[in-house]
Parts: sequence; structure tokens; C-alpha cells
Amino acid sequence: MHTDMITDPESEAGTVEQVAGAEAAGGRVDRFLAEISGLSRARVKALIEQRRALCDGQVVGQPAASVRAGALYRLEPPPPTPARPAAQRMELSILFEDAHLIVLDKPAGLVVHPAPGNQDGTLVNALLAHCGDSLPGIGGEKRPGIVHRLDKDTSGVMVVAKTEAALTTLSARFAARDIERAYLALCWGLPSPASGEIEAPIGRDPRERTRMAVVGHHGKAALTRYRTERHWALAASLLECRLATGRTHQIRVHLAHIGHPLVGDPVYLRRLPAAARRLAEPARQVLMDFPRQALHAWLLGFAHPATGQPLRFETAMPPDMAGLVAALEVNADS
Repeated sequence: MHTDMITDPESEAGTVEQVAGAEAAGGRVDRFLAEISGLSRARVKALIEQRRALCDGQVVGQPAASVRAGALYRLEPPPPTPARPAAQRMELSILFEDAHLIVLDKPAGLVVHPAPGNQDGTLVNALLAHCGDSLPGIGGEKRPGIVHRLDKDTSGVMVVAKTEAALTTLSARFAARDIERAYLALCWGLPSPASGEIEAPIGRDPRERTRMAVVGHHGKAALTRYRTERHWALAASLLECRLATGRTHQIRVHLAHIGHPLVGDPVYLRRLPAAARRLAEPARQVLMDFPRQALHAWLLGFAHPATGQPLRFETAMPPDMAGLVAALEVNADS
């Protein structure tokens, strides 16, 4: 039989310990830890991956590892975070607002959701302060209201639902791509052809799990359509990109895959691009020093979830990206 479970009274996280009995031997360790802790297996699996499960003092390596009879197992969840993010007043650029939704121009540098390393100062925190109780249920693991996301360092138009009905309708339309959505992307070099499609599956990079990559049969289908709006010889191009699918970092991954990574991309631009050598100073240094991916969601169009009225929002390229274009224009004239 199992020995009595030991709960650490000093831990707000609910650390538990238990010696595995003979009847548990051979079973999956994630199932055993879920049983003794009362947590879901999904939560236990995440804790194992975070190296918060021990067997006789050694880190448990895999959720599917077999339980050993007589071994002392310990699960150490971190202290719980508040169920609801704190409301924090921040200046927001609101393009449209009614009882059902908010459309805003998100600046680069603003994280959408609280997460480890960004527990506050996010768009969710700002929306809680802006809307108060009229923005339903944002908090914990699921934050209804956020219909779609932009990366922290991607700027541009976002829509946020203020009611459950609006959230359901808008989420379905985004999933079905029943929307109009376009990005401006400044990339190195000139894609060939100047307009076209990039169709390549995207998944976690098997060599570096914090990155996405074009992968084989384990990836999810991804299609990006692009059109070159302007280019500066073969050095750099301003593209309009439209997504037929919505994979994580899709534009960034696809453009890097065809050899035209975004200017300033901290993840997918790993070395000095050959195209940079085609630029004279100071334009080359201005582009090389750009601190974020040069990507802006400039257009968003959709039908109002309650009235069906067509809505369409455009935002100008932010000043930092406009500065890159200005530097390229000066270079072209020199």
C-alpha cells in the first residue's frame, strides 16, 4: 500500500511526497503523481517538464517513466499566480470601441498575455483597467476576449471581444480565415518572384525548441502570400504579406526559409545577410541596428459579430519602421 502522503506545510505551492507502494509499480509516473497531488495529468506533465518532480532526490526525466516501488516521489509546484491579472492603466491607441469589441493599434514591445517573465505590463492588464468588468472572464489560463495575438515586437491592428458572444463569433471567423488581414514586412534582399506564395509546413525546430521552423511531415500546413511593394536594388524589400493559415511566427519563418529574413528579427536572423553588403552607410548600420522584427499588421477587416456591418481598419507604419524606409530612400538617392 501507499504510505501516507506528506504535504509540506511551509509551501504555498502544495508540495507533496509519497513512497510508491507495490501496486503502483510499473505505472506511469505522471498518472501516479496526479493521483497523489490531485492535479490534472496535463498539469503534472508540465511540472515534470519543468523539472519539478523528483524520485529519490533525482529529477524525473519523462512523464511516461515507470514508477518504482519503494521510491520516494516528490512534486514541487511553484507558488500559484493570481487567478486574475492586475488591472494596470496604460495608454492605448483605440481605433474603435462599442459594447461588443475593441479595435486597437498595438505598439511594438507590448506583450499580449501575462506569462513567465512578463507577469504584468501586458495588453491584458491594460484592457482590464480600460474596460473594468465589461471585459468578461479574462484571467487564469484562459482569457476570453483576446481573439488573436501579435508577437510582442510586432505592431499593428488587433481586435478584442468584450462579450462571450462576440468572442465566439470572431474566433470562428479568424479560424475560418473569414477576415481581411495584411502585414507590412521589411526583409533583406529581393524575393524572386517579386510576388508569390510560400507554402511550407511549420512546427517546432527540432534542434532548438524555442524556435519555429519549416519542418517535414510533423509540421502544420502553412501558406503565406506576399507581394513586393517597394525594393531597394537587391538589398531590401518592403512586402505586403497575407496569411492563408495562422501558424506561430509564420511570416518570420517563411521569409527566413526562402532566404529573406525580416530586418531586425532577433530569432530568425542569425548572421549578417549578404544583401546587407549592397547597402552603403549609414543605411546599412541603421538596418543592422534595428532592435525588433520589422513587421506591422497594417490592415484588419471583418464583419461586426453582432450587427454584421463590415468593419475595416488601417494603421500607418510605426515611426521606427518608417525610419528604416527613410534610411533606404536616402541610400538609394546617394
